[in-house]
Amino acid sequence: MINLIVKGRYAMAGLEAGAFSAHRLRAGYLTEAARQGIGLPEAMRQSQHRSVQQAAGYCNAAEPTHGRATRLGR
Repeated sequence: MINLIVKGRYAMAGLEAGAFSAHRLRAGYLTEAARQGIGLPEAMRQSQHRSVQQAAGYCNAAEPTHGRATRLGR
């Protein structure tokens, strides 16, 4: 259902709807949350991922130099 809404909105914007999906929104959210230093448990509550392993895969794609933990040694 959500996927159809996302694709419909992209089509309304004149973009190729086949290149976008609801999955990409969730994955992008977790990646950006990691970049901004938001902890995985908090981000998972928002994204409603149930699998830590799956959610962590998206967070691992974020640059590790942007998180709060990287600033501890400075």
